[in-house]
Amino acid sequence: MQGTPIAALAIVVTLTSPALGGDQPVIHWSFQTPVRPAVPVPAELEHGDGVRNAIDAFVFAKLEEKRLTPAPLANRHTLVRRAYFDLLGLPPSPDQVKKFVEDSSDSAWLALIDELLESKHYGERWGRHWLDVTRYADTHGFESDISCPNAWRYRDYVVQSFNADKPYDQFVQEQIAGDEIWPDNLDLDPKQVWTLSDEKRRHLNARIATGLYTFGPEISESAMDARRQKYARLTDWVDTTSSAFLGLTMACARCHDHKFDPITQHEYFGLQAVFASSAPVKILVIHPMAYSEWLDSYPRITRAGEAVKSYKIFEQKIGGRELNEEEKARKQKLLANIGKLILELPVSSYTQQEELYDPLMGLPTATVLGHDRPELVKPVHRLERGELYSVKERIHPGLPHVLTEATGGDETLPETFGCRKKLALWMTRPDHPLTARVMVNRIWAWHFGHGIVSTPNDFGTRGQPPSHPELLDWLATEFVAQGWSVKALHRLILRSSTYQMSSRFVSHENSATDPTNRYLWRMNRRRLEAEALWDSVHTVAGTLNLKMGGRPVVPALADDEIAALREPWHWPVSADPAEHTRRGIYIMVRRNFRFPMFDVFDVPIASVSCPERNVTTVAPQALWGLNNRSVFRQAQEFAGRVVRKTGDDPDRFVDHAWKLALARAPTAREKSEALTLFHNFVNKAQEGAAVGPVAEPLENPPASLAALPGERAAALVKLCLGIYNLNEFLFID
Repeated sequence: MQGTPIAALAIVVTLTSPALGGDQPVIHWSFQTPVRPAVPVPAELEHGDGVRNAIDAFVFAKLEEKRLTPAPLANRHTLVRRAYFDLLGLPPSPDQVKKFVEDSSDSAWLALIDELLESKHYGERWGRHWLDVTRYADTHGFESDISCPNAWRYRDYVVQSFNADKPYDQFVQEQIAGDEIWPDNLDLDPKQVWTLSDEKRRHLNARIATGLYTFGPEISESAMDARRQKYARLTDWVDTTSSAFLGLTMACARCHDHKFDPITQHEYFGLQAVFASSAPVKILVIHPMAYSEWLDSYPRITRAGEAVKSYKIFEQKIGGRELNEEEKARKQKLLANIGKLILELPVSSYTQQEELYDPLMGLPTATVLGHDRPELVKPVHRLERGELYSVKERIHPGLPHVLTEATGGDETLPETFGCRKKLALWMTRPDHPLTARVMVNRIWAWHFGHGIVSTPNDFGTRGQPPSHPELLDWLATEFVAQGWSVKALHRLILRSSTYQMSSRFVSHENSATDPTNRYLWRMNRRRLEAEALWDSVHTVAGTLNLKMGGRPVVPALADDEIAALREPWHWPVSADPAEHTRRGIYIMVRRNFRFPMFDVFDVPIASVSCPERNVTTVAPQALWGLNNRSVFRQAQEFAGRVVRKTGDDPDRFVDHAWKLALARAPTAREKSEALTLFHNFVNKAQEGAAVGPVAEPLENPPASLAALPGERAAALVKLCLGIYNLNEFLFID
């Protein structure tokens, strides 16, 4: 091992075994190609009668090894709510719950899974998970937090890809090198009239996928130093690629050989060299005939612009002094003309397959990864301690040796075009040690609350070892065998007894042996993520706008919420109030100003890849649920929805509210306590006493609610607000 870099020694683990003939070096498990293990035989397991598929066989075998007792299956109300939130991020309606609970057939659960996986809202739920991994945001962050106007196209690409069950290997290839693997233009085919071919649309989507590399954190002032800007981008691109797709923390190797994993500084800069010829570029997402149509309307855009210029000239001439009557009339006329000309701009749609666009906002574009001209590509050098101006030897594109050794691949790559293509194709080889393992582990973690490897972005030697190593490798090889289908993996997981176990099972013996439930002797209870909680509040109120895709929406904020912004215009509130209740995935993501409600409920900081969200319990969460005016307005809508179904009947109020919010009927005790609370609110209000979390009058209540006596309407709103604050509403059992 003479001459081996110090970092490379990190992979060597010494095992002393007579069978091995003494001390033998062993490669760290995650750097070896997964080998499909034999599935434990159910008949040989104590709980073999509960084995529904290979997942159960591996999990139950581990439970027996650790002397742990598995929990019984959850009840059907729990299962249907769990499945809806898990796959769609939305609560089931009472009718959907009733349909499943009353269907006692063996196929009911399988049919429910298939139905949810075919829902267009599945992609929104699972796309949001992936956006955490790829540090998605609509702005670049830091002090100026400049916008990424087209980042949303990548977000929509991710949602569409999950809905289409795009094979994961293709999903990876498109994001890393869609432009190199499927180069194309948007010229019309000879037989096409105004419409792009399906093939060209697929290739356009593959280019949009590379937008992953265009919305990273960036200091706007870096534009004054091109060399520093390029280095910052290359650093972000390599760190994001290694974290998201390989589950490795390569960032350490920028300054020195990795202290623990077999990644040298030379190899780190070899990956930077892979991206050296790449650069963010803007492309039109319309074909040439559509562009010609836009040019035809350009004089109208110019006319509106000139009207704005006329008004600016008028303002300069006045100089801020008080206007006389003639000047006031002139000002009004100029402003009216601007409005008229802007409103006259044609909102254009080229075909049913293409998006609407507003000429005032410019041509529809996407920001994607392209290439610098070869003569402008700067060579990459190893930098001493990662310092930009401490230049050492030149580095050519290359791959980490420990991984290419496992795949038997070539470590050298082209210098310019095609470099990312080779990287993407190598990373998605069926025998790659990490790619399938890492994604399988992420999907497992998003279902169960923690991964088989509990450090999803660190499969290196300092990461946690897998709790079920054989299961992880079986799933990874099965994932590849099933054509890298994410939906096939969902079906496998959800059909297992392991997934369907109760989260409320209590065993003192189990808790003493495995207090964190690492070996899955019961299901983990999980709190809803911020976006899912937002969606749930609005779904239960009946106000959720299920429109999909498009530019990010910007809901209105209270004065105290927007006060934290450096400039209020950084939060340009959407003009249409209906947009304010879109799903959480579509709300604008600013890096230096997080949507206040999401901030309270642990939305990640989008500066680096987020492998899993923190879950905290802090006072502002309760304050938001009880005192925030937006939640109170949704409680009014919730109450109005209840009244429309039940009329003025408190007994039915409680039944229906529970079914809407918790997917089940209330227990006798819950019903008694809820009715007591409701009548106490009514009595106190009649006595003139302010009581409850919000004592102000109702604001524009729904007509059904306004028809009730004031005290009863207010009491019902407070009861609904209380339901929003129940732990059961916030958690998935």
